[in-house]
Amino acid sequence: MTTSYELNFGKDYNDSLPVLGSVMADVIEFFGGKSIYGVGGDFAANLIAAMEKRLDICPSSNEMHAGFSACAQAEIDGLGFCLTTYTVGSLPCASAAALAVTEGLPVVFISGAPGEVEVHQQAIHHTVHPNASWKTEYDNALNAFAALGMKVERLQGDRASSQPNVAGNRFFHLVAQAYKTKQPVFIEVPRDLVFAKTQLLKLPESVEKITWGDNVLCGSELIATKVISKLNEAKAPMLYLGDKLKHNDKLKALILAFAEKFNIPFATSWFAKGIFDEYHPLALGAYNGVFTQTAGGEYIDSQVDYVLDVATSIYAQDTNTAFGTGTHKIESLSNRTLLKGGTVLERDIVEVFEHLIKADIKRFDFQQPKTTAPVVLAEDETIDFNNLADTLNQLQAEHQTPFVYLPEVGNSYFTSYSLTVKQSSLGRAWLTNPWYGAMGTALPYARVVAKRIKENGDKDRAVVIIGDGGFHFQLNEMIHFLKDRTNVTIIYMRNNVFHLGKSGDSSIYHCNDADFDVHSVVKGYQGQAYRTHTVAEFKAAFEQTLQVQGIQLIEILAQPTEEKQCNELRLLNLYIKSKNGDPASIEKWQALSRS
Repeated sequence: MTTSYELNFGKDYNDSLPVLGSVMADVIEFFGGKSIYGVGGDFAANLIAAMEKRLDICPSSNEMHAGFSACAQAEIDGLGFCLTTYTVGSLPCASAAALAVTEGLPVVFISGAPGEVEVHQQAIHHTVHPNASWKTEYDNALNAFAALGMKVERLQGDRASSQPNVAGNRFFHLVAQAYKTKQPVFIEVPRDLVFAKTQLLKLPESVEKITWGDNVLCGSELIATKVISKLNEAKAPMLYLGDKLKHNDKLKALILAFAEKFNIPFATSWFAKGIFDEYHPLALGAYNGVFTQTAGGEYIDSQVDYVLDVATSIYAQDTNTAFGTGTHKIESLSNRTLLKGGTVLERDIVEVFEHLIKADIKRFDFQQPKTTAPVVLAEDETIDFNNLADTLNQLQAEHQTPFVYLPEVGNSYFTSYSLTVKQSSLGRAWLTNPWYGAMGTALPYARVVAKRIKENGDKDRAVVIIGDGGFHFQLNEMIHFLKDRTNVTIIYMRNNVFHLGKSGDSSIYHCNDADFDVHSVVKGYQGQAYRTHTVAEFKAAFEQTLQVQGIQLIEILAQPTEEKQCNELRLLNLYIKSKNGDPASIEKWQALSRS
């Protein structure tokens, strides 16, 4: 049968046309994608069938976790992919989409949708549709994701019978939009388009060859000249590096080469923790004012006289600036140059550093500040949040294998800032969602990390730090560690309450029961569990987990008391109490902030 495309453009052209599902797989592979995380469904069935022979369609325990895993994929690979069915599948991804927006994660949320021939006045079972409505709504998911500030689009079929659709071309540009802007996009694909012909694409040779548009911001040489003069006047300069560097390997490498050439130390913001090796001789750790627990923090507060602030967020955020306590020395330092970045892939900052690395700048005599005597923990000391970081740091210092930390929101998150992280083969050794702060990401993130470590043949170890509240929220994701045959160490901080933010003894704060047997749960997933009480027991159990395959869980019976909290959280609680007018706390905070 002769098609209208053949009549209009000829048989050769018609025969060259691919189907949309094939083009979508081409585009995903072009951007380096190998896996898509998702949950199957009726409107997604054609998409799965079209791509499953080319891509690893990874099932998740629910749609929200699929979205969180895609966020982790974006953290590691620079682009993440999530696949769900129409509305009932896509709307549960809204939390993950909000995370991607706030963390600047290029995630492509793909949803199957009703076929174009199905869209009419009858409500489809998947539509969000009140039974008293006079209007059929098909765009609720598009509107919901658009409300988060995302680019959204439903792909369209041909609108002239002799002209093939451009849905494949639109899919390419939407994925490219996510990649270049480091923001998520949401794409609905009508199921009757998946195997319909679309116009042929000629993809660039590589991502680097995509025409993004040149950097039209000028003045980089003038900026570099000013920075050079500042550096040559300084005695103790430093680089302060922000979270916009997370997905820019070229700029990260350029900055590190610059720092090493001129012996200039660097620190990261809290949100950028883990993107550089904190064992590097120039590393001062993650800085956040009075909450900084390292010798690097003392050096910054007392000696640094010039800061080159690179790729930190445009808007200040209290978590990242010492919770607005006024103790963040860098925020108040007048002798500072800000390079925030205003172009695609931070090309304007790249240009500045390309000038700086060739400049005539003196080499500084920086030497890593002497740390205080290493914390020596008594082997019989009770293990809890207050000494967990010191214990893990001791273990990491004794191992060449990098630990990739994945702390859950809550006490575990604050404790993790005192961890000293090595450079992981993944490029990140600390992954969490500090800005958005949504509980439920640690295990979906760890699943992606463990899977990538296995695929790369690396020895790095995924280490989850999680409270029992967060664990119960997402433990169904453990089935995928079993299915993937991957390795993970889960440090399970058990205090049976949602402790962070607890303001009373109401039953709503009690997330667990004393009779819950986590060991039996882990055994069901063919894993092993250990209960530890002391530092010595924890260290022995942790060492054992590194030698064994599969899911390994270490249960710590944490105490919900102030003396067992990590120092960062004790300081934050003290500050909050002082702001609430507690006289004793005001006196303590004032003494602390003056010191």
